[in-house]
Amino acid sequence: MSNISSSHGSHVTTFIPATRIQRSLVANVEKRTLRWLAEHTPRWIHSDHLTLLGFISQCMVGFCYALSRIYPDLLLAGIICLALNWLGDSLDGTLARVRNRQRPRYGFYVDHITDTVAAFFLMSGLAVSGYVHPAISFGMLIAFLMLSIEAYLATYTLGQFQLSYYKFGPTEIRILLAIGNIALLKYSRITLLHRKFLLFDVGGVIAIAGMSLFLIISAIRHIRQLYDEERIS
Repeated sequence: MSNISSSHGSHVTTFIPATRIQRSLVANVEKRTLRWLAEHTPRWIHSDHLTLLGFISQCMVGFCYALSRIYPDLLLAGIICLALNWLGDSLDGTLARVRNRQRPRYGFYVDHITDTVAAFFLMSGLAVSGYVHPAISFGMLIAFLMLSIEAYLATYTLGQFQLSYYKFGPTEIRILLAIGNIALLKYSRITLLHRKFLLFDVGGVIAIAGMSLFLIISAIRHIRQLYDEERIS
């Protein structure tokens, strides 16, 4: 992905951006929408502004969850924050590409370090909300971080950045969370096998299982690919 060479004591870095793999359910519509938004974004708004918006908005989702145990209507405010998170997190890169103002190393690093911190805030908010068991909330965080590490390793070693897994990506996650927030206002618990469970506990277990499965399949596939490409005869 990058090559660093030295000339007369100075370091020159060349960077080849990884191929973005996005095959989620809403990818085509989302791409056209983001392109239109980028072309109509005021000139005074830059990519960094959008990255900051995405970061703050995702952190605010966590605060909405944390306070929703006292003020349940904040679940609806959380949906607004999810929408703002989508806008900032998804539009920043598109805006840079449309305006030809790309900083691939800076953008990649800042995007994903802020995503990591914001994910901690979101899952911490869920953990204290009362709508999900803390162990399941942090289980989701761990599974997310492990899957992210696998994606970053593949980006570096294979030059492919996986943005979605089996038609499922960040936007679909936001949509499911928004639907879940609405459902929580009326159905915080559901009945399965004649037992009552928290709605988000069930969803969280499914999310952990799904991310774990994606991690295992991706890791096996990438290990095999790297082994074949660097086979020692």
